[in-house]
Amino acid sequence: MEHGEPLDRVARIQADWRRERPDLDVGPQAVIGRLHRLADRLTEELALVYGRYGLGEGEFDVLCALRRAGEPYERAPGELAAHTMVTTGAMTKRIDRLERAGLVTRRRADDDQRGRIVALTGPGRELIDQAFTDHMRNERHLLDLLTPAEAASLETLLTGWLSRMDHPRAPGGA
Repeated sequence: MEHGEPLDRVARIQADWRRERPDLDVGPQAVIGRLHRLADRLTEELALVYGRYGLGEGEFDVLCALRRAGEPYERAPGELAAHTMVTTGAMTKRIDRLERAGLVTRRRADDDQRGRIVALTGPGRELIDQAFTDHMRNERHLLDLLTPAEAASLETLLTGWLSRMDHPRAPGGA
């Protein structure tokens, strides 16, 4: 932070912890705390767009996963769960809500009478196409708070960090 600028919330929390627990390194809060706050703020901003279409984040994710599948815009519930990183139980609830709203349908899989297929309806496709267009406009607006160079650097840093978290090296490995 520049000299003379007021401390942000994370810096104030760190100052409190440094006073109360000078034995601990609270330096990681500078990054983790701000990322956590930023994630919360971004979620709030993104949810505004979902709400305009009567969707929660989960329903938006399901509709996007179906739309990304390409024609005929359908996937098995297990595939949807994998593409949206939620449990199959949570997926069932989302699909139930979307089906009640007329945005998706469920049918038996052609090749397996026990399996189910979830498909985007015409109104569901229209809705997600409009909602996703607004979502991308919103994400662009949020990212434009950074310079193009800052956005590129941040993307590189986050990609590397996430990759290391998703694929940790064995202790002592190269």
